[in-house]
Amino acid sequence: MNKAVSNHDLELLMESARKKGATDVIVFDTSAIVVEDHLADRCREPRCSNYGLSRSCPPYVKGPSAMREDLQTYAHAIFFRIEVPYYGLHSDGHREIFQLLHETVSGIEREASAMGYTRSKGFAGNSCKEVFCYDYLECAVVSGKGGCRHPMQARPSMSGFGIHVAKLMEKAGWSMNRKQADGSDSGTTSVCGLVLIG
Repeated sequence: MNKAVSNHDLELLMESARKKGATDVIVFDTSAIVVEDHLADRCREPRCSNYGLSRSCPPYVKGPSAMREDLQTYAHAIFFRIEVPYYGLHSDGHREIFQLLHETVSGIEREASAMGYTRSKGFAGNSCKEVFCYDYLECAVVSGKGGCRHPMQARPSMSGFGIHVAKLMEKAGWSMNRKQADGSDSGTTSVCGLVLIG
C-alpha cells in the first residue's frame, strides 16, 4: 500500500527545494505532465552529442511509453526551476549549474523517501556523463566496468522520457528566458527538475 501524500509533506519538500537553490517550485498533479514521443526522438535524430554515453540517456532509459505507464501510479510531482545567467549555460560554468540541478533533484527524492514516499523518483536535465563523469572516457555502467560513480547525485534526463518541460513551464506561469531591456541574451534562463512523489 502506497503512503498517501500529505499537503504538509509537499510543503516541506518545496521549502527544501528552495533552500537547495530552486528559484521557483510548484506541485502538479501528474495528469499535468505531458509526454510526447517526438521529444525523446530528438535525442537520436538529430543525434544529441550525449546520446548513448550514459545510463541516464537514450537508448538506456525506458522512454516515453514507460513514463506514461509510470505516471499512472503517481498523483503528485514537484517541479522546480533554477534561474541562471543565460551566458552561464554557454560557458565553463555550465557543469556546475547542472550539478546543482541534479543534486537538488536527488536531494528532494531522498527526503521524500525518508518521509515514507519510497517510490519517489527524480528527473533532471543534461547527461550525467557530461555533468559528473566528463573526465572519464566511458560511463562505468554503459561500459559494463562497474556501477555508477555518482549514484547519490546523478538522475536521468527528462528529455529521454519525452517529458514536455516547456508545457510544464507554461502551466506554472514561468518564462524560460528573461532578456535584458535591450533584447540581448545577457539576461537569465532556467534549468528544471521534476520529482514524482509516491
